[in-house]
This record gives sequence, structure tokens and C-alpha cells, in this order.
Amino acid sequence: MEFTKMHGLGNDFIVVFGEKQLPADAAELAVKWCNRFFGIGADGLVYILPSEKADFQMRIMNSDGSEAEQCGNAIRCVSKYVYDHGHVDREQITIETIGAGVQPVTLNIRDGKVETVRVDMGEPILDGLQVPTTVDANPVVNHNIEANGHAFKFTAVSMGNPHAVIYVDDAVNFDLTTWGPLLEVHPMFPKKINVEFATVRDRGYVDMRVWERGAGPTLACGTGACATLVSSVLNGHTDRTAVISLKGGDLNIEWNEADNHVYMTGPAEVVFKGVTS
Repeated sequence: MEFTKMHGLGNDFIVVFGEKQLPADAAELAVKWCNRFFGIGADGLVYILPSEKADFQMRIMNSDGSEAEQCGNAIRCVSKYVYDHGHVDREQITIETIGAGVQPVTLNIRDGKVETVRVDMGEPILDGLQVPTTVDANPVVNHNIEANGHAFKFTAVSMGNPHAVIYVDDAVNFDLTTWGPLLEVHPMFPKKINVEFATVRDRGYVDMRVWERGAGPTLACGTGACATLVSSVLNGHTDRTAVISLKGGDLNIEWNEADNHVYMTGPAEVVFKGVTS
């Protein structure tokens, strides 16, 4: 099978085009191919499939074989792939996701190739039970949670997939590998959770590091950046437009007050192409 290795700010994916539907062994293939020592190596396996609702459908298998409802970095990679390979010739396209529905995408073209992608990520879900969490509140802001005797406060946001945003003194050097896996499977999160640790530098700039559900620490998370911006507005920390700085680079995020949609702008890159054995 032919594949293209791509990344969005270091959040990397094995992208496969041409299948008519998600293969029955997609979970098994994701575990095998995403292995960084015995496989291709990636945070996830992404299938670009036909859609009856949009230009294409995106399905994402995490490196542990679980399926993600949505992924902001993957949708930028998918958008670049279909344009650069001539499957669409428009700067405005739509991508169907299983968790966030059909999402409009605007492509910024330079020298015939996609340079950056602006995605309408839709409206954030703030009702605690819908995120989902076990907290019956709307919104869930600065809520207490304890893991291994340590107290945190989180704000819950779904961008089609669930996020808990926690503010810390130094997100850049925060101990992700200790607290990420404990919080991911906390009983307060019935479908597990993506955890963002954030430090606000000013009203237009936030450092963020992420522990992704089903993948662990990644260099970037597009939906996590969106959730962090929404959380930061709800907590009064930032304006509605800010740079969310991830380990792999920066994303520009806007929570538009007029339509309540969150917009994400960032790059996508091709690493290499290959054929699986």
C-alpha cells in the first residue's frame, strides 16, 4: 500500500489515499505502522475516504489502535494532500469528520502548493456531560480534580473530541509523562481525555504542551490548541484571537464572537512517500 508521511508542526501521520472505506484491520495496521522502531513511525494513521457530505472524509486511527473523532493537525495534512495531488482545484473545500461533522477549509496556495490551511473547527462544546465529563455544569471552568494526591483545576472543552485544559506555572517544562497518563484515564472522563497544560504569557500568546488520548505526548495538537484558546477566553486570560505555541511550532487560533466558531490556521508538510511491505 502506498502512503505519504506528513506532519502538522511535528504531529505526524501516515496518510493513505484511495481506499473506498475504512479497512477492517485499520486498528491493527495503525499499531503496526505507527511504531517508531519496527514500523514507519507516526502519531496516527489517516485514511482519506470518499464522502457523501463533503469533498472527502477523514478517519484517524491513533497509534494505540483507537479511533480519534477529530484532529486539527491531520485535517490540515489531508487538505494539503488532496490539493497538491490534484484531487481538488479549489481553495475552499470541505472535509467530513466523525466527531465534528463537515468542516470548511480555506487553503493558502503558494507556487501551486498549499502553504497554510485555515480550518473552521466549528462551535466548541462546553456542557460538561457532552464533552464528556462526569461534571453536570455548563461550562466546566476551573473545576477541581485530583490525581495521585495532586490537585489540579481544569476547564473542559470538546472540539469534536474531549479536552481538559490545565494552567500551570511552566507548561514548556511540565512533567507530561507523569501527569498526562493519570489524567487521561481519570474516572471523571468517561471516554478518556486529551490533556493540555498551558501557561499564559500575555493576552495574545499561550504556551501549551499536550498529552493526547491514545497517542501520548505529541509535538502539537490542533484541537487542543483550539480548546486552549476557548478555555483561556472563558477564564479571562486572553482575547478571542491568540497564538498557541506548541512544542512543534505556533498555531493562530480565533474564537469568533459573531458565529461562535473556532478557526485554526497553520502549516502542513510532506516528509516522504513510500510503500508498505
